[in-house]
Amino acid sequence: MIHAPQIKIPATYMRGGTSKGVFFRLQDLPFSAQVPGPERDALLLRVIGSPDPYGKQIDGMGAATSSTSKTVILSRSGKPEHDVDYLFGQVAIDKPFVDWSGNCGNLSAAVGAFAISSGLVHASRIPDNGIATVRIWQANIGKTIIAHVPISHREVQETGDFELDGVTFPAAEVQLEFIDPAADEEGAGGAMFPTGNVVDTLEVPGVGTFTVTMINAGIPTIFINADAIGYTGTELQEAINGDEKALAMFETIRAYGAVRMGLIKHIDEAANRQHTPKVAFVAAPVAYVSSSGKQVTVADIDLLVRALSMGKLHHAMMGTAAVAIGTAAAIPGTLVNQAAGGGARNAVRFGHPSGTLRVGAEASQVDGEWRVAKAIMSRSARVLMEGTVRVPV
Repeated sequence: MIHAPQIKIPATYMRGGTSKGVFFRLQDLPFSAQVPGPERDALLLRVIGSPDPYGKQIDGMGAATSSTSKTVILSRSGKPEHDVDYLFGQVAIDKPFVDWSGNCGNLSAAVGAFAISSGLVHASRIPDNGIATVRIWQANIGKTIIAHVPISHREVQETGDFELDGVTFPAAEVQLEFIDPAADEEGAGGAMFPTGNVVDTLEVPGVGTFTVTMINAGIPTIFINADAIGYTGTELQEAINGDEKALAMFETIRAYGAVRMGLIKHIDEAANRQHTPKVAFVAAPVAYVSSSGKQVTVADIDLLVRALSMGKLHHAMMGTAAVAIGTAAAIPGTLVNQAAGGGARNAVRFGHPSGTLRVGAEASQVDGEWRVAKAIMSRSARVLMEGTVRVPV
């Protein structure tokens, strides 16, 4: 029997922060996949190697973790004062599902570099040497990200001595600014705290009743105190990801929190919205040993944070969740702010399973509502492979 050959699609495999993903220019996708819908989703699922009942993604570009089962589609921006539109698809590993409900903050670090190298940024905006400022429209959530990309001889500089916990090798530093991280798609102030409260009581049937902070900044996130769920905040992946009862508890908290935040109407809908919201637990700083064996001391950090992504404890920290952490830390009374010692602050350094991360945010009250103009953090990015990806049709 003769079968149709695989199609070839120009693509680039990139690391951004502590994530990896397959990057496409919108114009390079098959015509049917250039618009949202089942044909686009089916294509990206096959590229990544999902759904895979073995949970390995052997027959695709994914690497069987939430941090590596990712796709990005970029195009020249139609938005005023923006260079590129950035669309992110989180691909489920064992289900036929692509979640378009949120951003990937880590891969945001690679968007500017890819946009420049792919000709999506006007040449006049690229210096001979120095820093190129790339204005990114994050299309999933309707927000602006500014990437400061180092340039050498008019090309993206990827090598450098910037070290990022969770990434083995140093690279060039890319500073990211997440502008008005709680804004809605029209740029107006969105509901940073969907309930109007910096702390709430969340009832989770069959699990318990918890004090939580539910915030929409960077990505919708539910923060809970570590000791309320039997943890210390120093846990590494193996302490949670091998515990099916614990994972079920977190998913139940996530589902009920999503309803409370107004993201879904019924907990049954949470299964089709896996990327958001995130669940994170926080604690006051104590010393621990990171997954690489690095000793993290109390003096190194302001608080401890552990977060789950796509149903598993993340090996480091999602970039968007880091924005939520920095924003919540800047607002007195949130659980994040309390874990960091309370009081006013414009930056926080937190401990995660792979080490530490610093994120800055300045909060202010406007007409009784908390606002954050921007959150800032540094990541790095690098092209791993470029050429064409082959996809069976």
